[in-house]
Amino acid sequence: MSDTHSTDMQKDPSRKSLAGYVTGLILCLVLTLLSFGLVAVHLKGGVDAHEMSNAGLFVTILILALIQLFVQVTCFLRLNASKEGRWDLMPFLFTIFIVCVVVGGSMWIMHNLNYNMMH
Repeated sequence: MSDTHSTDMQKDPSRKSLAGYVTGLILCLVLTLLSFGLVAVHLKGGVDAHEMSNAGLFVTILILALIQLFVQVTCFLRLNASKEGRWDLMPFLFTIFIVCVVVGGSMWIMHNLNYNMMH
């Protein structure tokens, strides 16, 4: 029975394991330290060959944040495209949609208020 149980755990990517959590932790730490390092080098003035504009730094940090979100979702929340994972993926995607609607609506309202107050 233990033989079958161990092979089932190896086949199922949604099973929680210490290795998955450690991998996620290490990747998240590397991505976070990379972001902090980029900002620190940018604030110091950086090396001439590696300087980037403020917009380039913003885009780089945004990309690193999206990669970190993907790592956290797959390693810690175990969301995937398998049949079992879809039951968790759909509420997660709905939550992201609702957050985008609330943030986008708030930004739209603030923009309109700013325009109406200034003109």
